[in-house]
Amino acid sequence: MLILLLGIATVFVSPKLSRAQSNDATDLSIELVDPKVLRVCADPRNLPFSNDKGEGFENKLAEFFAAKLQKKLDYMYFPQATGFVRMTLAAHRCDVIMGFPQGDELVQGTNPYYRTAYALVAKQGSGLEDVATLEDQRLKNKHIGIVAGTPPATNMAVNGLMANAKPYPLMIDTRLDSSAEAMITDLTSGQIDAGILWGPMAGFYAKRANPPLHVTPLVKETTGPKLAYRIGMGVRPADQNWKRQLNRLIQENQPAINKVLLDFGVPLLDENDQPIGAVAATKSP
Repeated sequence: MLILLLGIATVFVSPKLSRAQSNDATDLSIELVDPKVLRVCADPRNLPFSNDKGEGFENKLAEFFAAKLQKKLDYMYFPQATGFVRMTLAAHRCDVIMGFPQGDELVQGTNPYYRTAYALVAKQGSGLEDVATLEDQRLKNKHIGIVAGTPPATNMAVNGLMANAKPYPLMIDTRLDSSAEAMITDLTSGQIDAGILWGPMAGFYAKRANPPLHVTPLVKETTGPKLAYRIGMGVRPADQNWKRQLNRLIQENQPAINKVLLDFGVPLLDENDQPIGAVAATKSP
């Protein structure tokens, strides 16, 4: 789940009165409505991030964190669309959004637990497998799928690639539609030559295609916005203790977190834009 992709404009409602304060300084959950439950805000149909069957990587990470915290896991499901934060986290109906871009001011972010980028998805043998920038001349006159309104659309326009592009809608009801699935279907059927998707979506759907598709993170852009982002978790601005507890969990369990992400095909990047492979991902920072 990534609010960065949706351009959501919303505001926080006034927080409800917090539960009675505890004098126990070791209790880092005093800001939560129910300290015994990990209450997660999530989309009911937005793979590979989450769904109401618990099949997404954010579901798996929530299960992992709940076990570490010795808490029961519960969800507040709401479609990832306008009003998501306002209707879930801000309304105190849940306490954490499992995936949120660093620097987004809608919520208070934890430390990032992964970094990835928008990626080019193409068929094996297409000659586009090693294209790592939208400035690459091999993309000229190609039919490229792009989700309208996302950052790489700007880069495509700068490089004159929009004339032959096929746009897919940004704002959709994820319970009924998926722009990523539609794009991958068009790519495998030959209606487009390549597609550009947010890294986790690109890796997940490329891995499931038959035959699997090739994914190249777009990390060499020199014009337009940079396409790599750090992703953490989102909590309410007032929940400082809760944020610190989540930061500690991330730091102590990064190798296990990386494994979950890699199992779902997420193209992980280090701070130098180099891919993080399975061996490196299992090492503690």
